[in-house]
Amino acid sequence: MAPFSQSRKTGARIKRRFPMKRPVPVRLLIPNMITLLGLSAGLTAIRMGIEHRYELAIAMIFIAAVLDALDGRVARMLKASSRFGAELDSLADFVNFGVAPAIIIFTWALDGLRSIGWIAVLIYTLCAALRLARFNVALDDEEAPAWKKNFFTGIPAPAAAIVVLLPLYFSFLGVQGVEVLKPLILLHVLFVGLMMVSKVPTFSGKLIGAKIDREYVLPILVAAVILAALLFTYNWAMLIIGSLVYLAIIPYSYLRYRTLDSRYKARHQDKKDDKLTEGGAKAAEAEIAKLKDENTRPGPDRLQ
Repeated sequence: MAPFSQSRKTGARIKRRFPMKRPVPVRLLIPNMITLLGLSAGLTAIRMGIEHRYELAIAMIFIAAVLDALDGRVARMLKASSRFGAELDSLADFVNFGVAPAIIIFTWALDGLRSIGWIAVLIYTLCAALRLARFNVALDDEEAPAWKKNFFTGIPAPAAAIVVLLPLYFSFLGVQGVEVLKPLILLHVLFVGLMMVSKVPTFSGKLIGAKIDREYVLPILVAAVILAALLFTYNWAMLIIGSLVYLAIIPYSYLRYRTLDSRYKARHQDKKDDKLTEGGAKAAEAEIAKLKDENTRPGPDRLQ
């Protein structure tokens, strides 16, 4: 029996040193595949920008933005969220919405400004990196109230990538001389970059449409089809309208955030006051009970 027991011990030792890894479910790979497809689109946009094929470059960035919106939702639906997926998504966002738009806008207009134009796109790219790093840190804040999930801090990177290319949309729509306004384009790039790292709250849309009443399902589907048809038919006009509407909504989102924050702080303060009042009442009752106990306790004079 000794050889058999020795072989069992050896086998147990090998298992401890080289533990068998569990197979990974396929559903965990699907969100990461979507992220990699988006990253491929972003890298292709960089190539298209270098080759001055700007229409295809913008199309690739738009596809990357759509895939970026899908991968997180698919991960939550399949319960396939992971730290690896979050880090991969952050890296893809930096390339797709930080590096690619900067190269496109630089090769299209700002290369004529040489070092000044390069500094502008460099600032934009660094702001995208800082914004994504801040977003990753904010994911660990579990004490934030639920209503804050409906707001981003600053412009998110995908929206910034769409908005920063606004001058190209005007040029493709037939507006003459847009690329000549290089100082204005430079200021536009700096403005969008700084808005990414700002503390201005912007709508995230995460809490919109969590549940939809049945009577609104069909109208929403029809509106989505109409919007898609307009986007594919009048793509540059729709991108211009969408970018301008998004910029116009930012002041409203800021005011809405301030209103909700004031209400939350007021309710929080009322709860604190109620607790202090309740605690003070209990302390007062305890003091009164103590005094009564001292008054009813027989002292030396009463014993005589």
